[in-house]
Amino acid sequence: MRILHAVTLHSPSHAFGGPVRVALNLAKGLRERGHQARLVALGEDFDPWPDSVEGVPATLFPARRILPLGFSGMTSPALLASAGRLVRDADLVHVHLARDLVTLPVALAALRARKPLVLQTHGMVDPSGKALAKVLDAVAVRRLLRGADALLYLTPHEREGLEAVVGGSLPRAVRLVNGTPAQEERPAPSGPPRILYSARLQARKRPVDFVDAAPAVLAAHPDAHFVVAGPDEGELAAVRSRITALGLSDRFTVPGALSTPEVLTELRRAHVYVLPSVDEPFPMSVLEALAVGVPPVVTHSNGLARDITAAGAGHAVEPGPTAVAEAILTLLDPTTNTAASTAARELAAKSFSMNAVLDTLLGIYQGIER
Repeated sequence: MRILHAVTLHSPSHAFGGPVRVALNLAKGLRERGHQARLVALGEDFDPWPDSVEGVPATLFPARRILPLGFSGMTSPALLASAGRLVRDADLVHVHLARDLVTLPVALAALRARKPLVLQTHGMVDPSGKALAKVLDAVAVRRLLRGADALLYLTPHEREGLEAVVGGSLPRAVRLVNGTPAQEERPAPSGPPRILYSARLQARKRPVDFVDAAPAVLAAHPDAHFVVAGPDEGELAAVRSRITALGLSDRFTVPGALSTPEVLTELRRAHVYVLPSVDEPFPMSVLEALAVGVPPVVTHSNGLARDITAAGAGHAVEPGPTAVAEAILTLLDPTTNTAASTAARELAAKSFSMNAVLDTLLGIYQGIER
């Protein structure tokens, strides 16, 4: 089967985050099973320009920012002109849908061409009172959500939000969790405690909470080291300012965006992984931490919080640096850390393996293939 995966943006800094990681994991898994999966997206900051990403054939169009609206203001005239041809060359189109000028046109082209269309929204299409969202919903989003052959959601909360957007039920909605490839187990942690944040530096992800948790951890572990990694989406200056204000420049490393291999290297060095964000649907960074065996600290509104708590694989807490610091300190106990690490790997393997996700996805594909 020829499967086209469309996602908004791919860049060396992984600025668009989890949806690209999901699209690539699915495309690689599908190719390993004998399908011809490929990727289409905007591209930015590449030199040289790639024709594949991690072994997946890719058509990347140079991104143009036509409106000051972040990712929603980016597009490519060449992609818009090519959308019809790209979907006609596929047997099935799988769009990682956002309210933007990349994935919406590709999905609409698939609908017009009467190609089997799968939409996966990653928590990016939720009820919104913003003017642009209202316009896009009226022009395209509701039509696509109703017209797709399958609509993939991560959590019951996301499904409720999608039904609120269309103002009714979505009988073709199917739950598909994110999966993560199996990873080599990290070595037993040694040396001074190392605590990792690796995600976009964005207000909703609350990286400053991570910084503000450090003094309480350092009071018990004065040799601890903290890593704040990820592309800047507005919070880097606040992170650096807070580190300086606390006098902790020697206790922090802020390396910027990391490649996938670099993220895995940092995870294998970490004692604890922290993502203090709120309303996080199903973060790939936490799944990667679980797969490596790094116990995570998340907030209760994280889509993985219940699974992590039930498995004893880490801690879910109320938002804020005080609760985050307490959870880190608990997980730095060697016995607790070892038990949580084992539970984390078991949870990733049993509940979020790529094989299980691909089995479900291929069943969905085969059920709608025309």
